[in-house]
Amino acid sequence: MKKKLALGIDIGGTNSVFGLCDENGTVYFEESLSTKQFDTPEALVDKIYERINEIGYVQHLQGIGIGAPNGNYFSGTIEFAPNLSWKGIIPLARIFEFRFKCRAILTNDANAAAIGEMVYGSAIDIKDFVVITLGTGLGSGVVVNGQLIYGHDGFAGEYGHFRVIPNGRKCGCGRLGCLETYVSATGVVRSVTELESTNKKTSKLASLENISAETVFDLALHGDPFASEIIEYTTSILGSALADFATFTSPKAYILFGGIAQNGVGFARKVKQKMEENILNIYKDKIEIRISDLHDKNAAVLGSCSLVWNELR
Repeated sequence: MKKKLALGIDIGGTNSVFGLCDENGTVYFEESLSTKQFDTPEALVDKIYERINEIGYVQHLQGIGIGAPNGNYFSGTIEFAPNLSWKGIIPLARIFEFRFKCRAILTNDANAAAIGEMVYGSAIDIKDFVVITLGTGLGSGVVVNGQLIYGHDGFAGEYGHFRVIPNGRKCGCGRLGCLETYVSATGVVRSVTELESTNKKTSKLASLENISAETVFDLALHGDPFASEIIEYTTSILGSALADFATFTSPKAYILFGGIAQNGVGFARKVKQKMEENILNIYKDKIEIRISDLHDKNAAVLGSCSLVWNELR
């Protein structure tokens, strides 16, 4: 008898990753498709159904978990996601349910990551934590007493859009000074551009045409003074923001996920130091900074599949 499996899908503006895993986190299949090649969400759903049917697992699905930008858990819809070619309100969970004839659960990608950490990753041992996803933007999933916080409308936990610098950088949301414009991967690159005119230090960054956050971290690791200054600036803003966020839910840990976070304990240590320098006394030395365990473990599939197992539990 074949194992009971969940189908997990992570919808991205460029690519959509989908795969199958069991309740223990064993991934049996994973594949990626270009999201942009599908003119309609129905066409993408049909293609995923075709692939899962080909390998013979449609009848063994316990449910479908979907992580998507601007995904609303309550309505099962993607609502006005700026990085998707499908515009307006998309009833994606309903489209999957109609095609696969089983339950589909949809939420935003950072919320899926938070459930993934609780079921498979760094938060297995705790019930109060916040996942901070550091990628092109900054997302967050807030868990209190083992329950993901959605708010009344499904959109709670948008930490990336707290404004941390008055009249600061223009954000994709249309406002100024949002956290993600400073501490995401794109935010790090913007810091280089913004601060290089005042930089008096010799730096290899000045000779590079294409700068990425990965390049900045790599040069900082090798002692480049300007790159190190950028990392100091980035961790200072993030650590200060996390100190303020502690007043909302008093988490046991912040779990950092994404390319920036994977620069290791040095980055996490700096964020922790800046957080402690700015935090309210009653929270001092109580909150851990952890790095995700899922980064190199089919994170997109495990995060979205975990929505199914968490709900069944």
